[in-house]
Amino acid sequence: MTDVVEGSRSKADFWFDPACPFAWVTSRWIGEVEKVRDIETEWHVMSLSVLNEGRELESDYQRAMDENWGPVRVIIAASELHGKEHIKPLYDAMGTLIHNEGIKDRPEVIRRALEQVGLPADLAAYADSDEYDTQLRASHKSGIELVGQDVGTPVVAFNGTAFFGPVMTRVPRGEEAGEIWDASVTLAGYPHFFEIKRTRTERPKAV
Repeated sequence: MTDVVEGSRSKADFWFDPACPFAWVTSRWIGEVEKVRDIETEWHVMSLSVLNEGRELESDYQRAMDENWGPVRVIIAASELHGKEHIKPLYDAMGTLIHNEGIKDRPEVIRRALEQVGLPADLAAYADSDEYDTQLRASHKSGIELVGQDVGTPVVAFNGTAFFGPVMTRVPRGEEAGEIWDASVTLAGYPHFFEIKRTRTERPKAV
């Protein structure tokens, strides 16, 4: 185990779309990693809606992509208007509502999340506005360019290496979380490594 020493932490970067259940599990894992490794995380928005623009999608998935513009737009607007420190609290609130509580209605998720973190309710209007799409696309691009267009969310960057995932369906806790972090960084840091994968047999569960 690596003791966490204040003032000595290395920075990890994490790109997420609040709609993605796999990113949600991975983000909860990162929170566990921060307890046992000397890292702190900076949080960034990426967008599955941006990623899938122009692709031929099944009708249900296209509908989901259309709906998923709202949450990321609101997070970006909150960051631009009230400060980047609101990105993570809004993600935590939205993710809990979507993935832990099963709230499917995106306007309800946005309204309740803004209320929970103490941000103005009128930020919800940005769900249907493209005013900050330039910033949203820039944030998305900064993450996806590290790993390529063939993956999704989450993207993690650390000490000069970046990777998609890891995709997990449960949240490792304690030292196990740290060991998986160590393994992920080591594997992703090998310049000739590209992919490890197997068929998923269960849905993600973060609680």
